[in-house]
Amino acid sequence: MKSTERQRVIVERLKAVPRVGVAELVAATGASDMTIRRDLDYLAAQGVLKRIHGGAVPAMPTGIEPPFAARATAALGPKQAIAKAAVEHLRDGDTIVLDSGTTALEVARLLHNRTVTVMPLSLHVAQELVDAPGVRLLMPGGEPRPGELAMVGPLTLASLRALRFDVAVLSPCAFSIEAGMTAFDLGDAEVKQQALAVSTRAIVLADGAKWDRAALAYICPADRPDLIITDSTAPEDTRAVLAQRGVLIQVADQPISDQPVAARPVLEGSS
Repeated sequence: MKSTERQRVIVERLKAVPRVGVAELVAATGASDMTIRRDLDYLAAQGVLKRIHGGAVPAMPTGIEPPFAARATAALGPKQAIAKAAVEHLRDGDTIVLDSGTTALEVARLLHNRTVTVMPLSLHVAQELVDAPGVRLLMPGGEPRPGELAMVGPLTLASLRALRFDVAVLSPCAFSIEAGMTAFDLGDAEVKQQALAVSTRAIVLADGAKWDRAALAYICPADRPDLIITDSTAPEDTRAVLAQRGVLIQVADQPISDQPVAARPVLEGSS
């Protein structure tokens, strides 16, 4: 098992239980005691967890935004499938505002050989695209949030207001029918709102863990996006409500034959 896979197992265990022990992680991964201890030390240095005698506990209390490093290893397979589906909706020549966050970073990794113009809303995404030969990179002003490196503040908003984009590719922290799309950070929510306002269409990337949840800062109604791309763990009843409201829902990790709409096999919703 690769180190990223082991670390993902550790992070997922800490979401379910208040404490993990070295011995149980050795049994779960097949790695040696020393290897697991190194993984725990690495994740502790990234702010993902806290080391205790014989194991680890979560670094952040429930309800607080997890560190970027923790999210980068969580649900990586679904995020990569969502990102792959997202780039299929982007055309060469498109102007794109690309959100901060770990799923947006996976999208950036798939844009290296595309001919597009991108304004990234985080330094993580900008770093991924800086050497991409076909990408025209437009950098916003603003202040990077510590750790997250998402761009926020009046200079970021002014940069967005000065331009118009074909598509906004956004990744909210959470959303539900009642609360709409939300973010943990007030400045981040404001930037996402402005990105929506200056874009012709909106694609939202949201793995199943973000559904039927709410964070602090409101972004927009849940049915505001043109397309939501998710994975098969997203609740079917919420998907059905959004589809009835005219939002297209694509389940990225389902084979085409398993998709529920006959007229438009890859998408749930109106044609």
